[in-house]
Amino acid sequence: MGVLEFITAIVAMALVAITCWVLLLRKDRRSVRIEPEGKFNMNELSRMAVSLRERIDILESILDAEVPDWREQNEHGSK
Repeated sequence: MGVLEFITAIVAMALVAITCWVLLLRKDRRSVRIEPEGKFNMNELSRMAVSLRERIDILESILDAEVPDWREQNEHGSK
C-alpha cells in the first residue's frame, strides 16, 4: 500500500466519522417539537431545563475557579 493510498483511506475514514457525528448532533437538536396548536412536550422541556441548569452550574464553577470575585463584580454592575 502506497503512502497516497494510506492517506486517502485515513481521510475517508475521518470524513465518515465526522459526518456521522454531525448527523447525530443535528438529530438531538431536532428532538423538541412544537405540536400543531403550539403545545410543547412538557417532559422534553423539563429534561432541557435540567440540562441547562447543569450547564449553568458547570459554567459558574469554572468562573468561580478562574475569577473568584465575578459574582460581586456582576452584582455591582447590575445595580
